[in-house]
Amino acid sequence: MSTNVLRTTDGWWVVREGGAVPVETKAVTTAELLADREAVREAAASAESGTPAADLVALPPVTTPCRVVAQMVNYRSHAKDSGFTGEIPPTFFRKASGSVSGPHEAIVRPTHVKFLDYEIELGLVMGATLSVGTVVEDQDLPRYVAGLVLTNDVSARDVQLTKTQFYESKSYPTFTPTGPYLALLEPEDFAHLLNLRMRLSVNGEPRQDRTLADMIVRPAQALTLLARFQTLDPGDLLLTGTPGGTALKAPPKPIEKIGALLPPAMKWKAFFNSQAKNPHYLREGDLITATIATPDGRIDLGEQQTPVRDAT
Repeated sequence: MSTNVLRTTDGWWVVREGGAVPVETKAVTTAELLADREAVREAAASAESGTPAADLVALPPVTTPCRVVAQMVNYRSHAKDSGFTGEIPPTFFRKASGSVSGPHEAIVRPTHVKFLDYEIELGLVMGATLSVGTVVEDQDLPRYVAGLVLTNDVSARDVQLTKTQFYESKSYPTFTPTGPYLALLEPEDFAHLLNLRMRLSVNGEPRQDRTLADMIVRPAQALTLLARFQTLDPGDLLLTGTPGGTALKAPPKPIEKIGALLPPAMKWKAFFNSQAKNPHYLREGDLITATIATPDGRIDLGEQQTPVRDAT
């Protein structure tokens, strides 16, 4: 059974049945906490009822600086929404760790961004060094992955599309809400990953709802592909892609073909004029609610609620 860990300004807590028990550890970073799993186990086994978890202000359970890596177009439903056909090559990109923010902290839209989008994603938190050249099989996942977090890969679509610039478009401060919980897994929990259900709504309206069974490149393969060129260390974070249902969707094929014939400036002007009519992009005052859990509650990453506000 997984163990949910919460981070606050007062340190680390194990959360169980609505109560939070402090972890007696000197760990400051996520990597240090993962090296002190015995302290987490002792808190989880404690007989005390603890502090009501609802009274605590959660910080992101992944501390920074760290590596934040993400997978692009890794769910079949998202690939369909994005207009992809045929085989999709596995692709990774980096996000600035300065984009990591708390699970209830406001997402701040920069003044120059007009098309702000959401992407619920499952985050893998590394528990051991993944060296270049490592091959990871499903049975090896407990060796490298310590736990899971709920994340939102917030995206400035007008920056992403016009500049083909993923790093900038997804790296502004508050663009990676993370938490509330770091779910530390036991080896037997990994067999239940594909049962995890990802749900995101905006102002109570459902937008994304899929299980990990919709995933194209699953965690063991993703780590193997990433290890061809990238080392990951304990506390680093891999975002594993988002399902369909984001605000951005590919235009119909006839429109796309016509657009390809236009000069770039004219093409993007026409595209964003059409996107301006799309009510699903995020606006000031919106409230995003996201959850990731298995139906039986064996793994439950908690609920993330993030308001949206405009930069001043």
